[in-house]
Amino acid sequence: MRMDINRPEDYVQSFCSKLALTSKTRQRVFEIIEAATKKELVDGKSPTGVTAAAIYIACQQERQIRTQLEISKVSHVTEVTIRNRYKELCKALDIQLDV
Repeated sequence: MRMDINRPEDYVQSFCSKLALTSKTRQRVFEIIEAATKKELVDGKSPTGVTAAAIYIACQQERQIRTQLEISKVSHVTEVTIRNRYKELCKALDIQLDV
């Protein structure tokens, strides 16, 4: 297992701070990333894209709504990428969101 300098976890604190998210939402982001990593969903994907999508999902789950545009601005990931990653994560991790 290689240790990558840029892992999705490395961006969580920074992005969540910029979005003023609660510690509960932040914790949820880490849980989503951990589950995605275990299922090898992050391999070959941009770590910022995975983090941005995990933040979007966590915000929905914790009812701390942030738009894809807001997340896109702090993460420098396109809304299209966030949408694609978010759909992949929801499908693979069996997450149901009523968006």
